[in-house]
Amino acid sequence: MNFSELAVGQVIGTRSLEITRADLVKYAGASGDFNPIHWNERFAREVELPGVIAHGMFTMGAAVQLVTDWAGDPSAVVSYGTRFTKPVPVADLDGAPGAVVEVTGTIGALDESAGTARIDLAVTLDGQKVLVKAQATVSMA
Repeated sequence: MNFSELAVGQVIGTRSLEITRADLVKYAGASGDFNPIHWNERFAREVELPGVIAHGMFTMGAAVQLVTDWAGDPSAVVSYGTRFTKPVPVADLDGAPGAVVEVTGTIGALDESAGTARIDLAVTLDGQKVLVKAQATVSMA
């Protein structure tokens, strides 16, 4: 990837993230986040959620995979941040994806002197943004 070939507004890629309840269980085990809103339907509804929801950090981490794949090296991502705006409900569909999150990455800014590109991620579920201001800075050096 050549810095001089990049342009603001250029789409770096798109991806559909198919999320299952099993993904949430695996993430809970890896992260240690066993909050019942991520695995117990009854509990999630009792606290006025639409049902079991994906971990915010799971969604955030899965979304940035588009950037690391584009960069070709996860260590090229020097910063990444977002705001969570809506939960991602994950239906129990016997192993089939219970939610499909769409991710599109676009070059939002280029800093030639620093050799970095800011990638803006649009992260949606059913057309609704679930992450906003999702931005990753990638070192092109």
